Formats: sequence, C-alpha cells, structure tokens
Amino acid sequence: MAGNSFGKLFNLTTYGESHGPALGGVIDGCPSGIKLDLDEIQNELNRRKPGQSAIVTQRKEPDTVKFHSGIFEGVTTGTSIGFVIENTNQKSHDYSHIKDSYRPSHADYTYDKKYGVRDYRGGGRSSARETACRVVAGAIAKQMLKGIEIKAYVSGVGTMKLDTPYNDIDLTQVESNIVRCPDQDMAAKMETYIKEVRAKGDTVGGIVSCIIKNVPVGLGEPVFDKLHAQLGKAMLSINAVKGFEYGSGFHGSTMYGSDHNDAFNNDGTTKTNYSGGVQGGISNGMDIYFNVAFKPVATLIQKYETIDKAGNTVEMQGKGRHDPCVVPRAVPIVEAMAALVLADFYLINKLYNYQV
Repeated sequence: MAGNSFGKLFNLTTYGESHGPALGGVIDGCPSGIKLDLDEIQNELNRRKPGQSAIVTQRKEPDTVKFHSGIFEGVTTGTSIGFVIENTNQKSHDYSHIKDSYRPSHADYTYDKKYGVRDYRGGGRSSARETACRVVAGAIAKQMLKGIEIKAYVSGVGTMKLDTPYNDIDLTQVESNIVRCPDQDMAAKMETYIKEVRAKGDTVGGIVSCIIKNVPVGLGEPVFDKLHAQLGKAMLSINAVKGFEYGSGFHGSTMYGSDHNDAFNNDGTTKTNYSGGVQGGISNGMDIYFNVAFKPVATLIQKYETIDKAGNTVEMQGKGRHDPCVVPRAVPIVEAMAALVLADFYLINKLYNYQV
C-alpha cells in the first residue's frame, strides 16, 4: 500500500491498524539540536485520545508514545525518529458482524475491491486511530517552529455555527470545555446537541477552524506546491474530512474585487486579510486561517440495510465504541497536520540563499 508518507524534507511515515498490536511512525528530516518537551508531546496525544469525555468514543486507550530513536537526552539527534503507540484496549469481536458485509460510507467496500483483503476490525488501516501518529509528529514539528502559533477550535456542530470573526476568537478558551469551542454558551449548546444525537444512535458532523499566527513571509512554492494547496491536501487526508476553505473561502466568490482586494500598509502588512495569509501560494506574513468540514461518523448504532460480499441485501446495526461527533477530538489532528506542512516548507525555504 502506497501513500503512507507525508512531506518532502520533514517526512512522516506511519504504520499500524486500529486493532493491531500497535501504531507507529518514523520521522525523517527533523533537524538536530531541538530540545523537546516530551510531556507536551504526550499532552497533544491526550487531547486526541479516546475516552476523554462523555461525548466521544469510550474506548480506553492511554495512547502513551514511546520513542525508540532519534532523541538523546531530550534533544533531537538529526537521525530518524522512531516511535510506537501500543493498542491496549482492542475489542475486535465488536466487528465480527461486518466480516462479510460492507458498512455504508466506510472504506470497507473500496479496500476489499482494491486489495482483495481487508482488516474489518475497526476499519484496520482506514481507521481514524492512525491519526495518533500524526499528532506525535505534529507535536515535534510545533516545537521546531519556534514562535509560530497554531491553534484550532470547533466552530460548528451540525447546523450550529460560531460566526465570530477569526481575529476576535479568544483562543485561550478552546480547552475550557469538552467540545473545544471557545465560546462557552455555544459550547454548552453543542454538547447538549451531541448527547441528544448519541442517544438516538445517530451521528453529526461539524467544522474545525484553525488560525496560524506569526508565520514568516515566504513559505510555500509556486504552481503545484502552493502553501494553501498543501494545507488542503493535509486536511483532506484526515479521516471524515469533506471540505477545506482558507481565507474568504466560498464567501469570497460572492464579493466584488474592489471589496475583496487586501490593500497594503506601508510595512507590507494588509488592511484586510481575505487572502488568508497566502498570496500566490506563498505566505505573506498575515494570519493564516482556514476551515475544515467533517462529515457525520458513518457507523450508526441503529439498524440499517447494506450489502454483503455476494451482493445480497442484509440488515446491520453498528456495534462497538464510536464517536457521535468527531470534531472535538479532531482539533489536535488539524493542528498537527498544519504543523507538518509548515515544518516541511520551513526546511525547503532553508535551501534558498535568503533568510526568512
């Protein structure tokens, strides 16, 4: 299976399945001499791990990361960083009922047709549990990107949406509630709604927004490797993501150019930021901001019809432990993927003769 690696110079390769012995990864290209806060890396994993609140999957996994190489006395050595996260709470029997059937909107059918075999235990390699490896690498990338602040938050659940402009968001409030919405009143409504959806055996989608501050001018490459294009690829590689927009996004298509253009200040900053911090595929020094849309989780704890391998119509009901809404746990994943993109472009930029 190809497609297990991300990044050119700062490169992450991941391995493992949801109900296998462990997940893990190898990070290549991380510079030497970076003093790492290993507790902070674990804290990032804790933000993503299952069982952390009443509105997420109740699978109990400590998600403790163990580093096997590339770090000596808390400092990166410049060699490949190998790590592993053991699976300790597998309940593979929860998935025996789908061994010969395909869950709608899952990767069951496509994996089986492409490879001729599939790991039906929690989706195997297609499980969102793989994203734990991304969070580890992203946490290291964050510590490499000194001074750059990457903060994501939940801005929408179902039809509920936080319409506060991105530059008015109080990012210190993101971790103050289990939904990870920085508006306490909206967070309470979202939490109640998620619990109601879960009680019906259904699921709901949402939106994770991300703001990146203090990005230097010059990150990103023209044509195919534009900064926003790579951010879009990174976000769309996350399980359950259905859409990505940056800056003015789709709303920008309704505006006049005279209103949408970001006029310059004398110091090179802009009076507005409809560009979302990226012009011509290259960062312009303004805040980068974008939205990531997540679909409702495909596994429903209610009866529905599907087909089996022979094409027969069968009745199925989801079992096991699943998120009624993925967006609260997706916040650190979005941050991690953004960090990987910026770390890669930062190292690419070092190849040029000028300083960023």
